[in-house]
Amino acid sequence: MKQRALIAGSIIPAVLIIDQIIKVWVKTHMMLHESIDVTDWCKIMFVENRGMAFGMSFIGTHFLTLFRIVAVIVFFILLIRLIKRRYPVGLIVCLSLVVAGAAGNIIDNCFYGLCFNESTPFYASSSPAEYVGFGNGYAGFLSGRVVDMFYFPFFTWPEWMPLVGGDVFFGAVFNFADAAISCGAVALLLFYPRYFGAGKKPAAESAEQTNKPKEKN
Repeated sequence: MKQRALIAGSIIPAVLIIDQIIKVWVKTHMMLHESIDVTDWCKIMFVENRGMAFGMSFIGTHFLTLFRIVAVIVFFILLIRLIKRRYPVGLIVCLSLVVAGAAGNIIDNCFYGLCFNESTPFYASSSPAEYVGFGNGYAGFLSGRVVDMFYFPFFTWPEWMPLVGGDVFFGAVFNFADAAISCGAVALLLFYPRYFGAGKKPAAESAEQTNKPKEKN
């Protein structure tokens, strides 16, 4: 149990710290929609997400942030239960990544609007956003925008292809927290789907019960 708790306690703050370092640097050093080419298929592009993934905004920011907070609390409680019951270490790692990634984006929603001024589009006379002191930012509590920056336009579909012709393959812009959520969730689905079935016991717990001496009648 201590090993699992230590792993989760290391992954979550590490993801949060790395995620926030990248976001704050991008927010304070780049203008909105500015792009830095690392390679032809790898770019650092500063965008801000007002709503859900891929820029959708049919749900209000306040509601979405509250939903994320509730989801993180539920997953964190689940993580604690799995640690106490000594579920596989890999499962703990995956769930820790999901929890940390979700919490990382919540920080943006809750505090970036309070701490930074508005990011302006990229043009000759524009300048990056600055830290303006708590409570003096561009929006209120729960109304901040999530900072995204990783963009991998691997290739463009041929124009003659239906539906996707001319579009960029994998055109989403995401952040480190999104990557943690995606990696954790995909790994859970690939390697640990059996642990989400009803009545499934962790290997450690099952082994303990198997090794218990049988009671004599």
